[in-house]
Amino acid sequence: MTANPRWTRRPQGSTWGDWGPDDQLGRLNLLTPEKVLQGIAEVKTGKNFCLSLPLDYPGGQIINPRRPPPELRPTMREGKPNMNVPLRCFDPLALDVICDDQVLLTLQYSTQWDSLAHVGQMFDVDGDGKPEDVYYNGYRAGVDIIGPVVWDEKGRDTPTASGKHVGATYLGVENMAASCVQGRAVMVDLEAHFGRSGKVVGYEDWMSVLEKDHVVVEPGDMVCIRTGFAQLLLDMKKQPDRDVLFNTTSALDGRDDRLLQWITDSGAVAMLADNYAVEAQPARPGTGDPCASLPLHAHCLFKLGCYLGEMWYHSELADWLRAHGRNRFLLTAPPLRLPGAVGSPATPVATV
Repeated sequence: MTANPRWTRRPQGSTWGDWGPDDQLGRLNLLTPEKVLQGIAEVKTGKNFCLSLPLDYPGGQIINPRRPPPELRPTMREGKPNMNVPLRCFDPLALDVICDDQVLLTLQYSTQWDSLAHVGQMFDVDGDGKPEDVYYNGYRAGVDIIGPVVWDEKGRDTPTASGKHVGATYLGVENMAASCVQGRAVMVDLEAHFGRSGKVVGYEDWMSVLEKDHVVVEPGDMVCIRTGFAQLLLDMKKQPDRDVLFNTTSALDGRDDRLLQWITDSGAVAMLADNYAVEAQPARPGTGDPCASLPLHAHCLFKLGCYLGEMWYHSELADWLRAHGRNRFLLTAPPLRLPGAVGSPATPVATV
């Protein structure tokens, strides 16, 4: 850990400053060339699996009313939709027919990455007794991650000087994309052990699954988790039943301190689930002092620089791995290289 211009105190157990004072990658620093080679060494057949849902799933806004589905539109040419346009309209000798489109896309509607700018926390980084709203490695709300308004604790908002949305000037998904996000991943198949029971998985359950399936997670690995949630979404054909989805599929217990400590000790680069939030939502009630409502998000994104992926599609891959007595594979999963974004759609590819 080196001296940092943004903080004099870091959260207990965090990785802040471990990779330098201005680090924006967190545990992506563990995806070294050696880890990429380890992933490549797991490729035995050359078979690929797409780990993304169609990006117009889940369908509607029942699961999250703040995240609308994508809207696909044509671009415009001379005031008209630019689809199936014969260029002979403009040049009698042209044979071409042109289509061109655009999309209004909620970046975390479907299969997605959470960047380190997605979830921060109140923390006293200066040791002056006054907590600030900060993100991983002490990057500041309103200074490094900038929206069009500033919120206060009572839900009131005040426009910023420009009144414009800037986004994440630090910790944005473009940093992930530039790192390529490729390396070895392991599959933890919770559905195979707990079925569609709605199990909230704590440390003992987690370790039991790892032992039974001979899963070993080493520093620099990415951890994929199959619960069956994404398969249910596909089966519902854009008519999601929220109660069925959340009550019948597994999720991690974000209040289980031993489970959080396992994530710390494992050195995992990312926790990538096929469910909605990796952790159970809502979390079990906290005890004592004010606490995070998204405890696993706070532990991973805010403290460790460990990334989260949600609503990935793992069913076909998990079935293949189990049938072949395997749990490791090469994962290639960069997000969009969109400067300033705090999350991104993903089209991950697993190669076995």
